[in-house]
Amino acid sequence: MKNYIKLFAFITLLSFTFTSCENDEEAAAPVITDVEVGLQNSKTAFIGGDLHLEANIFAEGKISKIQITIHPADEAAHIGPMKAKSALTHEGEWKVDTTYTKFADLKNATFHEHIDVPVNASAEAYHLHIIVVDMEGNTTEYEEEGLTIVVPVADGVLPIITISTAPTANQVFITGQTITISGNITDKKGLVGSYVGLVKVSQNLTDANVSSSNTITLLHFHDFTDPKNYSFLASINVGVINDNDLTPKAATWTAGDYYLVVKAPAIDGEVGFSAHYPIKIQ
Repeated sequence: MKNYIKLFAFITLLSFTFTSCENDEEAAAPVITDVEVGLQNSKTAFIGGDLHLEANIFAEGKISKIQITIHPADEAAHIGPMKAKSALTHEGEWKVDTTYTKFADLKNATFHEHIDVPVNASAEAYHLHIIVVDMEGNTTEYEEEGLTIVVPVADGVLPIITISTAPTANQVFITGQTITISGNITDKKGLVGSYVGLVKVSQNLTDANVSSSNTITLLHFHDFTDPKNYSFLASINVGVINDNDLTPKAATWTAGDYYLVVKAPAIDGEVGFSAHYPIKIQ
């Protein structure tokens, strides 16, 4: 009986030891692969446009946060969780330090964002850092030293927007019905984006001021197979809670007069606009 008790105690201790070892194993650091910086991985973005940024991320310990930092290349150092040195700053230079938590608790994620490049950004070389931190505190950093921000050179030719289908003038829509518009956009140098917005007439917006922040988004697109020739189909159901923005946002629906407009910014800074297609919502 004593031998049995000793054997049972030994097996219990052995089992506990193995379990403890398994629990003590640390997750591997996150892995960042297939990074794209700039349209078609060009490592370039244009002042007044945006920077396309994409990467595949695998985190065995689950993602906690993803930090994006951008700083001029002539700065002494990157300031972030992996480096801590003084930095030389220059007034007016473009910098980014943004943390994304929407991927939290995922093991696999495709990070895909478009970061605005302001009109007052300096045309020069920059360094970009993608920093992934998992739930266990493990950190991985990817650095791109070849990012270049350039001044767009306009060719004086606006993108051409051809509409194939659209609502009839002042067509009435009620909750649950679908608003649809389709067409084609071409540009000799290439597009950096396309936007289809539903604008309320009472907003009194100029076409240049139409954006995803102030209108209901039917389509917001940047990732062209052929940036010189893009066919689009955009639609939305009246009354939906969220619209079709890159990150869907709350859509506010009120009765009244609206119009659809298509906006097409090109690589050289030129922006094309479609005619207005008026509708009514009841």
